[in-house]
Amino acid sequence: MQLAIQLIFAQLGIDDVLDNGVATSQSIAQGWDKQWLDLLQNNTSNNLYGAITNLGIFFAVGTLLFFMLQFLRDLISYEYSRPISALIWPFIVVILLSNSGTGSILSNLTLGVRNFLNTVNQQVVASADADKMYQQALNMSIAEDIAGSLLRPCESLTGQQQSQCFVKAAEKVDNLWQKYRDTYGNKSWIVRLQNKVDNIRYGTGSVSEASFNSLLGSTVQTSIKNFLVSLQYAFQNLIEATMLLIAALGPIAVGGSLLPVAGKPIFAWLTGFLSIGIAKISFNIIAVLTAAVIVNGPGQDANVDPDLMWFIIFLGILAPVLSLLVAAAGGFAVFSAISNTASLVKERI
Repeated sequence: MQLAIQLIFAQLGIDDVLDNGVATSQSIAQGWDKQWLDLLQNNTSNNLYGAITNLGIFFAVGTLLFFMLQFLRDLISYEYSRPISALIWPFIVVILLSNSGTGSILSNLTLGVRNFLNTVNQQVVASADADKMYQQALNMSIAEDIAGSLLRPCESLTGQQQSQCFVKAAEKVDNLWQKYRDTYGNKSWIVRLQNKVDNIRYGTGSVSEASFNSLLGSTVQTSIKNFLVSLQYAFQNLIEATMLLIAALGPIAVGGSLLPVAGKPIFAWLTGFLSIGIAKISFNIIAVLTAAVIVNGPGQDANVDPDLMWFIIFLGILAPVLSLLVAAAGGFAVFSAISNTASLVKERI
C-alpha cells in the first residue's frame, strides 16, 4: 500500500487516502496485466511484438545460411548422426515464430510462463503472509508518520492552543486506528500507537521526550521514508517492466538460435526471463519473512517502541539487491541445467 505521508491526509481525510492507495495499487497491477495481453496476444500482426517477430524472422533467415554451412560440414564429418539431430532447430524456430495475428506460439508460451510465475508468486505470498504481515509492518511505520504529520504543527504552540491542536489532530488519527482495526484486528502495535497519541491528547500518563520526538519524527526522516517506500515500489515495477522487455525480445533470441554456436540465444533468453521471475518471488519472500519478524516480535508488545527505519531501508535498498543476487545465482543454475540437458539430448538422438 503506497501512501503519501503529507498534509494531504488532513485535506482529503485518512479513509479516502487509504482507499485511494489500494485502488491505485490495484489499478497499476491491472495495467501491467493489460499491457502483457496487448503486447503478446492482441493484434500481434501490427503491434510492437509483431514488428519484433518480423525482425526475429529476418534474423532466422540470415542465420539459416550459417546453419546450412555447419550442417553440410557435419554431414561430411559425422556422417548422419549429428546433422540429423541438428535439423530439429529450424523446425522449432518456424513453429515458435509463426504469427497468426492473435499471438504466436512463442508469445502464448511466454505469457503462459509469466502467468505461471505470477501464480507461484501469489501462492507464496498468500501462504507466507496469511495474517498480512507485510502490510502490518509497513503500516506500523507509516502510522507514526501520519500521526506525526498531524501532531507536528502543534509542537510550536503552547498552553491551551497546543492542547486544542492535539485534540483536533488526535480526532483525525482515530479514523486511522479504526481503519487498521477493521483490517488487522486489535493488534498490540495499534494499541501502543493509540496510547501514545491519547497521552498527548489528554495530557495523561507519562510520555518521554524521546517517545514524543519519535512519534512526531522529523520532516527529513519522513521524506527519507517516503523515498525508500517509493524506491521499493519502483523496484517492483522495474521487475515487471524488465520481464515485459525480455518477453518482447524473445523472437530475436529464437531467430538467432540457428547460429552454429554452443550456447543457443534462446537458452540465454529463457534463463533471463526465469531469473527475473526468481527475483520477483525472492523479493516478496524476503519482505514477508522480515515483516513477520517485526509483527511477531516488537509488534506484539505494546510496551516496546521499535525504530522501524531499518525495515524501510531494508525494503528499499537491501532486499532488491539480495533478490537480484539470488536471481543471478538461480539463473546461472538454470542456464547450466538447460545447456547440459540440450547437450545430452543432442548426443542421444
